[in-house]
Amino acid sequence: MSDVIVAGGGPTGVLLACELRLQGVSVVVLEQDAEPTRVVRGLGLHARTLEILDQRGLLDRFLPLGKRYPLGSFAGITKPAPAGLDTTHPYVLGVPQPVTEHLLRERAAELGVEVRYGHEVAGLSQDDDGVRVELADGSRLAARYLVGCDGGRSTVRRLLGIGFPGEPSRQETLLGEVKLTAPPATIEAVVAEVRKTHKNFGAIPLGDDLYRVGAPADGVAEDRTVPPTLDELREQVRAVAGTDLGMHSPRWLSRFGDATRLAERYRDGRVLLAGDAAHVHPPYGGQGLNLGVQDAFNLGWKLAAEVHGWAPAGLLDSYATERRPVAADVLDNTRAQTVLLSPEPGPQAVRRLLAELMDLDDARRLLVEKVTATGIRYDVGDGPDVGGPGTADGVTAGHDLLGRRMPDVALRDGRLYERMHDGRGLLLDRTGRLSTDGWADRVDRVVDVVPPDGDGASAPPSVLLRPDGHVVWVGADQADLLGPLHRWFGAGSGPV
Repeated sequence: MSDVIVAGGGPTGVLLACELRLQGVSVVVLEQDAEPTRVVRGLGLHARTLEILDQRGLLDRFLPLGKRYPLGSFAGITKPAPAGLDTTHPYVLGVPQPVTEHLLRERAAELGVEVRYGHEVAGLSQDDDGVRVELADGSRLAARYLVGCDGGRSTVRRLLGIGFPGEPSRQETLLGEVKLTAPPATIEAVVAEVRKTHKNFGAIPLGDDLYRVGAPADGVAEDRTVPPTLDELREQVRAVAGTDLGMHSPRWLSRFGDATRLAERYRDGRVLLAGDAAHVHPPYGGQGLNLGVQDAFNLGWKLAAEVHGWAPAGLLDSYATERRPVAADVLDNTRAQTVLLSPEPGPQAVRRLLAELMDLDDARRLLVEKVTATGIRYDVGDGPDVGGPGTADGVTAGHDLLGRRMPDVALRDGRLYERMHDGRGLLLDRTGRLSTDGWADRVDRVVDVVPPDGDGASAPPSVLLRPDGHVVWVGADQADLLGPLHRWFGAGSGPV
């Protein structure tokens, strides 16, 4: 019996498996597809996801394979990025989702994660001791926990009977990777003209005459699992552009809608949901893959703590307490972007007004921090057994860093994120007097005392970080540190 079964071998499921293995948890990933997909559902990695990869020592694998794009766009309204963003990655890294999945699977293999393709979950049951999963071929597996990372049509969510309220798709976009024979200058001119009225039309060059083409569909398909034909895509491109740009030789074709839904709960006993199994929304802003990866990063260490038996009361439930409001906020901003992309006069008037507001640095900062997830602040003031809102609205009294993710900072020897590759908690001790005795198996201590002649005013204070990089304590007193250590890392062997 494994510790954890992960249903779904996309970025969310595979990163979650990596996080669990990093903590010594045995995990099996079940993917219903017979082989990795070539469909490019996502194209970019935002700042917070890049930080997550950096914190685990993976970013150098991604950077050479991606292209950097500037921040500052919301609903296709492009403005300069706000000044002084507190991230070392103030850009979008353009990486096709199949590349992201390949690199994560590569890391999973290094950690000993078993990914089983062609294994579809068909049934499940659970009790106080574990979860039993029945596969479509009639075989059975057992584990202590199951996490459904199996997409918007999640079988795990359906089997649990968890409601998925929201709005169904009202409009649809056809998408495909196809070859175009029209000259690049012609394609660029056509796209620029059509996007004046149809913001969800585009043709992105991928090299070798291959383009990612998207066009509004004529209605909503009864079954969106059935991909469109080349003729359907060609017809819709002609309808809005007056030409099909010489479209031929599709590599893949797909369709997506603007359904917006949020699971009523993220946990049912020993079964949890993450990624699109817990939330779906329109793709505007490229937030879906990033939101799922960030779910996995929040959940992994908490579930591992539960498996190993040291999790304090309420720690695993804090996953939903923190992440569900974040998803609700993403659903809201994608709803807003959907409206702003409408060619109707009312939404276009609002769009013009927002474009004016985005000339203000603070307005751009608010939108960028929403889309990139760098503005998230969890309520950590009362410990995981109390919980609180998972967005910037859940402001904790005290230091401004509390509840926020810690940006990468330079240390006298290297930088902070280089010290987080093992996925443990971390005490950044600026005093040289603090201790993690009693929790040394869960929390690393990095001493980085500013020399007397150094710029102590600009150095960050001593902080305690969770394995996901969020700050749960700021201070300089050992007695004050003991409470947060106990609340977030369980009972230690020392005094509390």
